[in-house]
Amino acid sequence: MLTLFTNRYQAYQPPQGVPVRITLGAPRFKLPYSLTHVVRELAPRRDYLSWPEPEFTKAYRADLDRLGPARIAERLREIAEAEGDHRLVLLCFEDLAKPALWCHRRTFASWWKDATGDDVRELSPMADYEQGTLM
Repeated sequence: MLTLFTNRYQAYQPPQGVPVRITLGAPRFKLPYSLTHVVRELAPRRDYLSWPEPEFTKAYRADLDRLGPARIAERLREIAEAEGDHRLVLLCFEDLAKPALWCHRRTFASWWKDATGDDVRELSPMADYEQGTLM
């Protein structure tokens, strides 16, 4: 079993699951937790990091398509098995509570849902999130 979440480095809390870096570079600030796992395959390539969102998304999703969900799942399962925890939290830098910000972690989440049918929930607040009511 594999349960994936996304979050930003600064908002991650250890009870959420195993932190996994999916950025090219590591945080240059001190983290209050240990960050031992990296899946560089899920980091966007440096050459399209500065592209507008539509072009970035197309290139990043094409990279994910080339890797394929089976290969990505295998890599993520290795981490889950090593840690004894099926909950992995894929981390990067962007604060999605700020309007108009977007991030590759949510592009990955959308691609993963399309490829596998499994949801990848964001654990930090997002600007475009509308909270529903129970009634």
